[in-house]
Amino acid sequence: MAFMGRTDLACESPHLSQFRKMREKGIIADSGSLDGLELFSVEIISDEGAEILGKPIGSYYTLSLSAALPLSSDSLNTSVGAIAKLIKKCAPDYDRDKTVLIAALGNPDITPDAIGPLTASNILVTAHLKKRGIEGFENFSSTMLCRTGVLGTTGVESAQQIKCLCEWIRPGLVIAVDALAGTDVNRLCRSVQICDSGISPGSGVGNDREELSRESLGVPVIALGVPTVIDASALSQQEGVEHMFVTPRDIDSLVRSAGRILGYGINMALHPGLSIEDMEMLVG
Repeated sequence: MAFMGRTDLACESPHLSQFRKMREKGIIADSGSLDGLELFSVEIISDEGAEILGKPIGSYYTLSLSAALPLSSDSLNTSVGAIAKLIKKCAPDYDRDKTVLIAALGNPDITPDAIGPLTASNILVTAHLKKRGIEGFENFSSTMLCRTGVLGTTGVESAQQIKCLCEWIRPGLVIAVDALAGTDVNRLCRSVQICDSGISPGSGVGNDREELSRESLGVPVIALGVPTVIDASALSQQEGVEHMFVTPRDIDSLVRSAGRILGYGINMALHPGLSIEDMEMLVG
């Protein structure tokens, strides 16, 4: 069997065709739709299933956007709403009286890796406003944001930064956002993966860092990501490509649009009643 390349997307595991619907293996895969958008879900419910797919136990949702980025107004509303619903589905039991910490992972100076920092620019941060009792924010969730950077530019592991913040803030939930790697050209900047198992930054490109998960942080962790690169090994068997990754030529505009969609989806999930028009006014 040809090497299909590295991927962060649970839906791209080559084992799914063999184990789909086979609950006895601890893997439940299903395709459907959410608000008219294609949705593929993978639930890993056993250690055996986790070993087969090479991913932790948890629920993984891959939402396919209906159109190419940037989205039209109608498509934006639909996509943001669907992302918000999946975020809430991944953390139904977190303590809503506590702050939510959003961790924007990635390197802002490397375009395909800038999903996290660009998402951060679209996040509504409210913890300081609620602490000061600013009128109008009574019904908003308390949110804080951390732009971790990367080990090569900060000298500090992203996970260590988040751990220290969790010890200080004691949040009820952590939402981590990062760029992903995939193997399907059609999913590049066209899909969003949302899962409740956390994330290992850099795993898709073979640069695994310490994981962010409920086990490591002590609180529920939701991970959001968009595939921005594809392993060249999935496209060609030419010698030497195993160390290369391919990205769309218009990746700069694509990641900006993806950051907006993810940021707005997080805002909508955490702040009931907030519309896209409200977000554009508050964070635009």
